[in-house]
Amino acid sequence: MVAMEIAREDIAHLANLSDFTLSDKEAESLESDLKGIIGYISQLEELDTDKVEPTYQVFEMKNVWRADEISTQDATREELLATAKEEKDNQVKVPKVL
Repeated sequence: MVAMEIAREDIAHLANLSDFTLSDKEAESLESDLKGIIGYISQLEELDTDKVEPTYQVFEMKNVWRADEISTQDATREELLATAKEEKDNQVKVPKVL
């Protein structure tokens, strides 16, 4: 398998997708870094893994599940709303995020 080539157009496309503005110097540096990273990772292709069993988990693990139950609350809706900074229409009012 041939190592993936990175072109300046790829860097510009990634920057555009990420909403980044890169100077020519930054794009050149990023191109060089990405080529180095991909070259380093491509060394894995040289390994002979024919006799290696696939490993999905290196140590024993299991999921711990609990029942999805609704806990009853000691406080009433009115008591909870009374702790809010602001309340409107029986709901907690919060500042706009966007």
